Amino acid sequence: MELQFFNTMDRRVEPFRSIHPGEVRMYTCGPTVYNYAHIGNFRAYMFEDLLRRTLEFFGYRVRQVMNLTDVDDKTIRDSRAAGIPLREFTQKYKQAFFEDLKTLNIEPAEVYPAATDHIPQMIRLISILMEKGFGYRAEDGSVYFSIDKFPNYGKLAKIDRENQRSGVRIKNDEYAKDSVADFALWKAWDELDGDVAWDSPWGKGRPGWHIECSAMSSEYLGDSFDIHTGGIDNMFPHHEDEIAQSEAASGKKWVNYWLHCAHLMVNGEKMSKSLGNFYTLRDLEAKGWSGREIRWVLLGAHYRKKLNFTFEALAQARETLGRFDEFFNRLRSITVSGDGSEAEAPVATAVEAFSAAMADDLNVSEAFAAMFELLRVGNKLADAGTLSAAGAAKILDAFRKFDRIAGCLEPDRIRTVEIPAEVMAMAEARAAARKAKNFAESDRLRAEIAGLGYVVEDAPGGAFRVKKA
Repeated sequence: MELQFFNTMDRRVEPFRSIHPGEVRMYTCGPTVYNYAHIGNFRAYMFEDLLRRTLEFFGYRVRQVMNLTDVDDKTIRDSRAAGIPLREFTQKYKQAFFEDLKTLNIEPAEVYPAATDHIPQMIRLISILMEKGFGYRAEDGSVYFSIDKFPNYGKLAKIDRENQRSGVRIKNDEYAKDSVADFALWKAWDELDGDVAWDSPWGKGRPGWHIECSAMSSEYLGDSFDIHTGGIDNMFPHHEDEIAQSEAASGKKWVNYWLHCAHLMVNGEKMSKSLGNFYTLRDLEAKGWSGREIRWVLLGAHYRKKLNFTFEALAQARETLGRFDEFFNRLRSITVSGDGSEAEAPVATAVEAFSAAMADDLNVSEAFAAMFELLRVGNKLADAGTLSAAGAAKILDAFRKFDRIAGCLEPDRIRTVEIPAEVMAMAEARAAARKAKNFAESDRLRAEIAGLGYVVEDAPGGAFRVKKA
């Protein structure tokens, strides 16, 4: 089965071919560690985890590098405001980020390079750009990249260079899409930087944001690699500037596939503190939601579509995952003898459909539909008493495969729900009433059980099971 992804560079879905057979080298834009990551950030990290898990599902070895931006305008601004040295200030948020990754069951990257640990690599890369004539030192003492010297500038964001001004310089790390300009490779020190500075051939200063990723990706992945990902908001200027400086320095094509995820919305609006809809993962945990439930919601839309995050969606995630938990418990409880052949066709169909959907540009909607269909068929077979223990084992194994990508089904984790003794006694009395064909009493007991928050499900031969409503 052939993997295919939407390549932002070409604006089309393309078959995936890695540079090195069986291996994928991937760079993902990580956090700027000046605060706790919010759920909008984790939408991107979840998409990248989904991509990584899918590549592994299809047999690739993945070497993933995710940077930690621990020196830029924001980290310096906020560390100075807090009166804390930059390294100490950012360490708190680095640690929190790794804790959050574990909460969401996001697979760790192979390398998490911090920008402040790679200043020599950045200076070396800037020196190459200077030697090749792409960089120049301006009157303010900073070093800039001349986009006029790189004819292909704008190829990712599809910028019409002929209608843009030239010779304009921007020192800030982040700027608007209509501000196409020479960008800072090395920023000369000023009083706003405080004690954050390094020596360089161009004087005391610090790197620009964009050069950090170029230097660290080449350090760990080489001059050319397979996939670069990030949020759509990073496409310009960050990714565009990365391409320019990386390809200008090496003379090679830098990245073969660019994958970008769309924004996360909250209750249909852009997330912002002023609207009161700004949430970190820790905010949601404090409200009683689990990382497993949050992960399910963040997986709920195709990565190239906007994802609307709501508390109703979290409640639905809790209910849905509870259905899976009950199903897995039910499968483990089946003792019917047989060779499991009754489950072979539905399992094969579901695994094929799931795999084909994920191979098709990470189509999670179709993939999850295949999971739900296997759940439905499995329950139907169990209700009819025709699902054997061997067949149940085959179905469980299929869900283990699915969870290699979903990462939140946990089919082997046993979750028990304590049913109160009084509820079980009422269920036994109801079963006796049904056997005696006293259906009025049976219905009354069912209603009473429901009023206490439980449901009785009948099975062939007078058997039944009780679960939470």
